[in-house]
Amino acid sequence: MSQPNYLTPEGEAKLKAELQELTGPKREELAQRLRSAIQMGDLSENADYHKAKEDQSFLEGRIQEIEAILRNSVLIEKTKNTGVVEIGSTVTIQEEGFDPEKYYLVGPAEADPRNGRISHESPIGSALMDKKVGDVAEAETPGGKIKFKIIKIE
Repeated sequence: MSQPNYLTPEGEAKLKAELQELTGPKREELAQRLRSAIQMGDLSENADYHKAKEDQSFLEGRIQEIEAILRNSVLIEKTKNTGVVEIGSTVTIQEEGFDPEKYYLVGPAEADPRNGRISHESPIGSALMDKKVGDVAEAETPGGKIKFKIIKIE
């Protein structure tokens, strides 16, 4: 059994919309490109045909990937503040000498660190799990070891 994919309701909706686009209009567009390329004749030296086949392979791979994510997904509901960091928590942390930073803990499929969404499996995310306000957490990041205090959990 593979690990569950933790998704927010927005993340699930986004994946379902992408899947609908890929299995509908995108698949149809590729089929059309393949038909056109095949009608040109000799496929061995037909760049359009080979590019369309390659694109088709990527498209089908992404469809399978999204279906697998959705099949094993666990929805993250907005957490009731239990005072403990968990998936779905928004946590404000402060590293000594730096401004406070706010992170929303999500599953890896939705992680987007530049926009404040970090995976619960990332170095900082896993260091935050199960901590309380006032706790000091330590994370081993690519840039070295960092220590930060938990200021607020929402």
